[in-house]
Amino acid sequence: IYRAINGRELDPPDLARTRRGIKGRLRRKGKRRHRKDGPEERRGKIPDARPISERPAEVEERSRLGDWEGDTVVGKGAGACLVTLVDRKSGLLAGGRAATHTKRDVARVESRMLREHPETRTITLDRGMEFADFKKVEQSTGAVCYFALPHHPWQRGSNENTNGLVREYFPKGTDFATIDDDQVQAVYDAINHRPRKRHGYRTPWEIHHSTTLHLL
Repeated sequence: IYRAINGRELDPPDLARTRRGIKGRLRRKGKRRHRKDGPEERRGKIPDARPISERPAEVEERSRLGDWEGDTVVGKGAGACLVTLVDRKSGLLAGGRAATHTKRDVARVESRMLREHPETRTITLDRGMEFADFKKVEQSTGAVCYFALPHHPWQRGSNENTNGLVREYFPKGTDFATIDDDQVQAVYDAINHRPRKRHGYRTPWEIHHSTTLHLL
């Protein structure tokens, strides 16, 4: 029956000349399904993107500092956005406001913030084209960038959860062009000083900086 629907064999006369025919009346409306060999990426491909399958196994263990997850929080329109970088071990949030949602401005924020963290080792990123300048970030920080699979947000679970916290302060539709850097930093600081159950109610800031001191 599905083949007949797709072949337009079951279209009634009143739908025969429409673009989608009876398929357009179905609940799923003929939406594309993900391929069995993996979900389809429709946002464009980042050249030379290093897949998460090549990421060192110890990153998954959350046993060391310096393995970050990266994403952006977009605001109203296509203007300014927030860059969010979350350390997998401590949960520390770094980043800041990018003037635009372009690869150039996003890479500038990534590089500037991660240079303040010499413990940086890896960054696991979303596949959005705003991260297409990842090689510049690698050159600037010494980090190695990896990219999560399309439609696999749990591969950057710490980042996704932290973005939810950011949204408590900056709801969807916020115009980040009207928010200054000090306001963004105040929110990041508040999140970094929020106790976490997984840390025995210590804060990401405490975990990150106490561990960093042991590394010195």
